[in-house]
Amino acid sequence: MNVRKSSFWHNLKQSKYLYLMSLPFVAWVFVFSYLPLWGWTMAFQKYKPAKSFFEQDWVGFYYFKELFHDDMFIQVLRNTIAMSVMGLIAGFTIPIIFAILLNELRQQLFKRFVQTISYLPHFVSWIVAAGIVTKMLSTDNGAVNELLLSLHIINEPIQFMAKGNLFWGIVTASDVWKETGWNTIIYLAAIAGIGPELYEAARVDGASRLQQVWHITLPGIRSTIIILIIISIGHLISIGFEKQFLLGNNLVRDYSQTLDLYALNYGLGTGRYSFGTAINIFNSVVSVFLLFTANGIFKKITKESII
Repeated sequence: MNVRKSSFWHNLKQSKYLYLMSLPFVAWVFVFSYLPLWGWTMAFQKYKPAKSFFEQDWVGFYYFKELFHDDMFIQVLRNTIAMSVMGLIAGFTIPIIFAILLNELRQQLFKRFVQTISYLPHFVSWIVAAGIVTKMLSTDNGAVNELLLSLHIINEPIQFMAKGNLFWGIVTASDVWKETGWNTIIYLAAIAGIGPELYEAARVDGASRLQQVWHITLPGIRSTIIILIIISIGHLISIGFEKQFLLGNNLVRDYSQTLDLYALNYGLGTGRYSFGTAINIFNSVVSVFLLFTANGIFKKITKESII
């Protein structure tokens, strides 16, 4: 025990400046990630802003029961899971494919140009991006409708933004357009870490470029892919509300509501703070469960883990 204590204090002394540098970040995480957990107590109270903490009426799991018996909650959960799964599939496969295609380009000038163009949408706010998407899908000289009409695929413009059954696809496609270039960066960095001698040996053995991608590039970035998948599964139902709020309207309301938007509209929007907090607790608990489940499955199958 004494040896362990002396070793701990020795390491602390040796790395004191590193620990001091990390203190602001630890404080930031504590203040913004852990301290707000105190507010979760509102979900178990009939919260009244005018009353102090000790004057609140405790109601136990009343708001959770109300949540699970609300028909709107089932619909919102369906929308959230559907858009999350679609975003997870498209948001992973497309950036990986795009990164591999960029890596295969030999013209460096053209490669940098494509990279720059693909990164730009990430730096555009969702307010502007939603305006662009809405204009592109508009029935009034919208680029998509004009293209479909010119190719004689349709006979009259389609009201994309008024069809609920198309909303999930529009949100997924918009997110892919906006974030693919940015998400590609980490895969390009992982590919850059693969030793060039592996490709040289494969070429000597007569492997085609497709075979090199399949047997060298993809296995080389497997760890990166798995880690990012696990993290994304942990956030499967925490997809936010910006895209849905900005692209949605009353005509597609049954398809655009997500858990976060539900908490905003039926919690904060109506002054039902306890109900909104119960929604967020459900969201967080499910996210933690999904994270540990996905991590356990991938750890057993691939021996890769983030925990």
